[in-house]
Amino acid sequence: MTSAETKIDTHDKLRAIYGEPMGLAVDKCLSRLDPHCKHFIALAPFAVISSADANGDADVSPRGDGPGFIKVVDDNTIVMPDRPGNNRIDTLANIVDNPKVGMLLFVPGVNETLRVNGRAEISTDPALLDLFADTPKPPITAIKITVEEAFLHCAKSLMRSRLWDSGTQIDRKTLPTLGKMIKDQTAADFPIGTQEEADKHFAQSIAERG
Repeated sequence: MTSAETKIDTHDKLRAIYGEPMGLAVDKCLSRLDPHCKHFIALAPFAVISSADANGDADVSPRGDGPGFIKVVDDNTIVMPDRPGNNRIDTLANIVDNPKVGMLLFVPGVNETLRVNGRAEISTDPALLDLFADTPKPPITAIKITVEEAFLHCAKSLMRSRLWDSGTQIDRKTLPTLGKMIKDQTAADFPIGTQEEADKHFAQSIAERG
């Protein structure tokens, strides 16, 4: 249990432990997308987006598609498609309340990541939706993000985790199926029947939503 003496609750206490950031860690933060950031986004098939509601309750959501599924419009604007899903719309609801978002983009096999922070809005503008006209499943809405900060993040975390190392991948049977886990979590409220039926339901749902 954290005591009053050991709880770090001010910036001064944090800096007393960690010191000041290295100059380059601050200087590399850009207020726009440069050619390297744009190239990284064009190669990235996966990203996570963080958001928070009006009360500050936070959420993070994975997003993925083919490389370059996030479109660069200009130096300060990117657009992410919101495709059909389970209709929880956690991220979208948060953006309505609080437009500030953060993103982390990944390129398979690359240990560096790209961090992007900015302000988002949800749009049905045909000009934005048409950016994704070449994809099999058109988005319902587009998330337009005005970039305020962008910077490349060092490789340490992915190197430590060995995320791209095939030798660290577990046998999928080590973890129960999604149907089994959700059946156990929802218990009596589970509406789908047997675990086998649940596994079939989730596989079909994912295939249909693409």
